[in-house]
Amino acid sequence: MAYVFFDTNVLLYMYDDNEPTKKEKAIEVFERESSVGNAVVSTQVLQEFYVNATRKLRSPLSLERAEARVRDFSRLPLVRVDVKRVDVNIILASIARSRSDVLSFWDSLIIEAALFVGAGRVLTEDLQDGREFGGLRIENPFREL
Repeated sequence: MAYVFFDTNVLLYMYDDNEPTKKEKAIEVFERESSVGNAVVSTQVLQEFYVNATRKLRSPLSLERAEARVRDFSRLPLVRVDVKRVDVNIILASIARSRSDVLSFWDSLIIEAALFVGAGRVLTEDLQDGREFGGLRIENPFREL
């Protein structure tokens, strides 16, 4: 099985009525990958989703709806990346990657979490489409929109 790691921005577009084309694409990709058991997220993504869905969308989700979506997403295979449970090796690897690959620490943490779970792809629009990190490929599902 080749996991596909979903970054926060892809999940947010599923609820962004102001970006209908990206919304449709995000839903399509998420449904396709989750229906075959390939979709994976991290606790970092769940946290970012909740905050951004309730504060940064032009039409924010209610606190209750955002919480319900986090509960739904938490049923996916989950990489635990939080201060109480994260393996210190993931943090140190993220620090090293952020320095060597000139990435933000948070983007590096996404990459390391995806590598940790054995994902083959990260779906995001925040990193360079086509870039690879140790067999992990970055894909922008919105590149052709």
